[in-house]
Amino acid sequence: QVQLVESGGGLVQAGGSLRLSCVVSGGSVSNYPMGWLRQAPGEEREVVAGINWNGGSPYSADSVKGRFTISRDNAKNMVYLQMNNLLPEDTAIYYCAAGRRLAWGPLRRSYEYEYWGQGTQVTVSS
Repeated sequence: QVQLVESGGGLVQAGGSLRLSCVVSGGSVSNYPMGWLRQAPGEEREVVAGINWNGGSPYSADSVKGRFTISRDNAKNMVYLQMNNLLPEDTAIYYCAAGRRLAWGPLRRSYEYEYWGQGTQVTVSS
């Protein structure tokens, strides 16, 4: 079974940066499309970034475009989300997620993701 564990969340001031990391176990990450999703209280979960098998076609939601960058290192079974120029509205629980094996990414819809991490809290103060 594929398992995902996120880390790197925390409290940061507006304008600051964080890098989230996700380690994948239970299978090779190389042929899974990967993504980062977030959910704020009272809001539905949204995809903020997605990436295909070998790092191709990275996708960022309009709300984070130019500020967040997704990347992956398949040799290390790792996925990253670099978050720059953070805003208070970025406050949410962030989840690392994987789509179905061999699905063609990037995946832009939350229901397309099958495997989820436990989430890591990101809080941005003004």
